[in-house]
Formats: sequence, structure tokens, C-alpha cells
Amino acid sequence: MTVAGGKRSAAEKWSPVMAIVVANVAMGSVNALVKKALDGGVNHMVIGAYRMAISAFILAPIAYFLERKTRPELTLRLLVDHFISGLLGASLMQFFFMLGLLYTSATVSGAFISMLPAITFALSLILRKESVKDIGSITGMLKVMGTLICVSGALLLTFYKGPKISHFHSDQEALHHNDQHKTNNWLLGCLYATIGTSFLSLWMIFQGTLNIKYPCKYTSTCLMSVFGSFQCALLSLYKRRDAKDWVMDDRFVIWVIVYAGIVGQAMSTVATSWSIKKVGAVFASTFSPIILISATLFDYLILHTPLYLGSIIGSVVAVTGLYVFLWGRNKEMKAAETLCLPIQKDDKNNNNNDSNGNNGHGSGSSVESSHADD
Repeated sequence: MTVAGGKRSAAEKWSPVMAIVVANVAMGSVNALVKKALDGGVNHMVIGAYRMAISAFILAPIAYFLERKTRPELTLRLLVDHFISGLLGASLMQFFFMLGLLYTSATVSGAFISMLPAITFALSLILRKESVKDIGSITGMLKVMGTLICVSGALLLTFYKGPKISHFHSDQEALHHNDQHKTNNWLLGCLYATIGTSFLSLWMIFQGTLNIKYPCKYTSTCLMSVFGSFQCALLSLYKRRDAKDWVMDDRFVIWVIVYAGIVGQAMSTVATSWSIKKVGAVFASTFSPIILISATLFDYLILHTPLYLGSIIGSVVAVTGLYVFLWGRNKEMKAAETLCLPIQKDDKNNNNNDSNGNNGHGSGSSVESSHADD
């Protein structure tokens, strides 16, 4: 009995960690595969539209069966909020992020995604959603220092490409052409990746408020995917207004779109949401560099994309800054919990005293009643 209970508790402890790790590995592989499809000339917003449509199709029955009894009424205001959520977290984010992916590499794009917690913190400060209460404290200094280190990593990724550190003997001419193209568009690609990650950060800030008003995560994600699909379809007109862009005859591109919609969007979103609910957003975000590692390995070992020294150094600096920031965040949360404990104990003692007083008063009344009867 004890052994079974021990096994069950171990499974409960590690299952959220495994879920977030698998989700991040999937996201890294999706970035690498989408990069390969984009290099083939596919309209990036057509991929985004199909991806969001597949995600909505997968999540709709899950949302219906799991949340039909707890789902609040959808008002016009909530629909507008989900439209904005789709705009920030789906269409505009993918529009800029996939342009950045096209002009740089899956490694560089993954590095910008790894800086998401620090970028979200910086935007929260600008929007006054969060404040560093004591800039001279250890927690405040660590959070600011981590953010600055992440910014330094982003600058390294942007302005220092460095020499190629990988060599593949196949397709040398194509690789040389891609290198020339990447060199000419590297700065622009990093700018697009930064804007895309910033939109994702704004979505996380906005989603924090929306989750309070509409706590059904499956239905909320499904609605965001529906709105995002239509928005991506409209944004696809920016590049080219040709109906042939929507007809996919390349099996690899079709497979990438289906994989990105089911695994990279629907399943990863559900797994990440569940893990955040179990272990908290801060702990879950510490695994975001796995996206970078997964994208780099998948890109290098399977797709044979060359690596550059600047990408490696910049990624290491960015991940270092992320963990410095999360270290400060963790210290801040522990300090807040320590402050809350005495307050909770005082409240508990006051409640006990009140209950004891009521019991004593009740006993006295009983004694008085018995004397009166005598």
C-alpha cells in the first residue's frame, strides 16, 4: 500500500515536468521544420492560418466535453477579448516571428523565445503591470541584471554572426546561396524575431487578465485559434494574393502543417497550460531553453543547417540571463510566502480564540440555565 502510494506521488510529482519538457521539445522541432518549409517559398501566413485552424479543430471537442458544465456565458466583451488574444498571441506574433525564422535560423529564433520571461517582465514594467519594489534588494537586482544579460544576448545574436562552425559536404551550392541570403537579412530577421517575441509577451500579460474573466483554458485557446486562423488568412494577403498559395502539393509541407497544428499548437498548449496549473508559471518557464536546444539539435542533426559561432555564444548568454532573472523571481516568491505565513498563523489563532470564546459563552449560558431551573 505504501509502495503504491509512493509510486503514485512520484508520478504526480514528475508528470508536469515531463509534460512541459515534451511540449518544449515539440515546439523546438516545429520551429526547425517550419523553417525548412519557409525556405521552400511557402507563404508564412498560410502556414499560420492552417496551423491555427487545425488547432481549433482538435481543441473544439476537448473543450466541449471537458468544460461544457463549467463554461461561463460568452458575452460580446469576452469575444472581443478573445479576438485581441488571437491578434497578439497568434496572428501578429506568427507574422513577425516566422519572418524572423525565415531570415535567420531556428537556433536564433529559439534563443529569442528563451528570453520570453525577461521580455515579459520588461514589458510589464513599461505597462506598470509590475514593479520592482526595492531596486536595491537582492531580488530586484537579480531580476534587472537577468533582463540586461538577456538583452546583451539578443544584441550578440543580432550584430555578431561569426564564422560557420559546422560543415556539411552535401548541397554546398545551396548552402552557400542560403548563407548569402541570411547574411543580407540577418539584422532584419533578428528585428522581426524580437517583435514577434514581444507580441507573445504582450499576449501573456493580456491572457493573465483574460484567464480571470474566462477560466476555461481549452475553450479560450480554441476561440483564440479560430480568430487567429482568420486573422492569419487576412495577413497572408500582404505577401501575395494568389489562390495557388493555399493549395499544398508538397507532401513535406503538408506534413509540417499538420504536425505544427496538432503537436506544436494544440497538444503543446494543453500540456503547457496543465503544467503551469500544477507547478506554476515561473517553474514552467525555466524549461523554455529546451525549445532552443531542441531546435538547434533538430536543425543541425536532421535538417543539416549550418551553425554559426555568434548564434551559440548569444544563445548561451541569453539562457544565462534567463536563469539569473528566474533566480531573482524565485527569491521574490519565497520572500512573499514567508511574509504570508505569520499573517495566516495570526488569522488562524484569532479564529481559534473566537471559537473558544463562543464555546465558553455557550457553556456559561448552559450553567446559568441549569441554576435558573433549580
